[in-house]
Amino acid sequence: MENVIIIGSGPAGLTAAIYAARANLNPLMIEGEEVGGQLMTTTDVENYPGFAEGIMGPDLMMVTRKQAERFGTRFISQNVTKVDFSSQPFKMWVGDKEYQSKSVIISTGASAKYLGLENERRLLGRGVSACATCDGAFFRDVDVCIVGGGDTAMEEALFLTRFAKKVWVFHRREEFRASKVMADRVLNHDKIEVVWNTQLVDVLGDKAVTGVKLENVKTKEVKEMPMEGVFIAIGHKPNTDVFKEFITTNEVGYIQTKADSTYTNVEGVFACGDAQDDIYRQAITAAGTGCMAAIDAERWLDNQEHA
Repeated sequence: MENVIIIGSGPAGLTAAIYAARANLNPLMIEGEEVGGQLMTTTDVENYPGFAEGIMGPDLMMVTRKQAERFGTRFISQNVTKVDFSSQPFKMWVGDKEYQSKSVIISTGASAKYLGLENERRLLGRGVSACATCDGAFFRDVDVCIVGGGDTAMEEALFLTRFAKKVWVFHRREEFRASKVMADRVLNHDKIEVVWNTQLVDVLGDKAVTGVKLENVKTKEVKEMPMEGVFIAIGHKPNTDVFKEFITTNEVGYIQTKADSTYTNVEGVFACGDAQDDIYRQAITAAGTGCMAAIDAERWLDNQEHA
């Protein structure tokens, strides 16, 4: 019987593990097969406090994991395949093996949606990104493009104008899905050019992005354009499907937590990081909510013992 099981790694889960371990809760982390979360596909991280010269995403996750391990966190590098949160103790399965715990912290994160192009994956972190806030500063005075048409795409396009020489927005329809106010800001910005009815069909470049291949969805005309940065902004999918029978989520799948806390609708189950945050989605905010979840879990367990 565990005091707390943390499902998922990344900045949120590992921070929760550090705090839970230092509170003598002896946490077990089922970190999943994709250890370290989205930062494992990020090259330079320059906006995480404490690293004046920046740090590689995988290095940041490995040093944080070592910190959690130092305080006694135990790790299972497999995915949770099933859960039962209907009664105490909570049950989780990794394949056929069952684990039981008095409390659970969910930190399974979210995955950026990509177009599914081979070169898009190959050049991820080498000019291809799914986070302008994370990577925009690396693209000063060069041409970059955004793929997408929702509010996130608009926000990222406007953010990139602070750095890029020009921002191209490629959208496969004739109008944006974004709110009118956001769309108008993009359409009226002198550094942004919108190309309608156009989809990205390939990313060009050997070791780094050098251009894009585009197709007009109406005429089927294909052309190439020089480009140094490609930002995919077609949404994120929270990794919460395995919990949906028990945990309340919004319509997209993000876990809903109670105000000013990491409490879910199930007493004793807490959620942190990108699994419940569809607004900020930064490593530092994920780490902050991981700290909150561990403190919430510790206090909740303490209250159960003294009830």
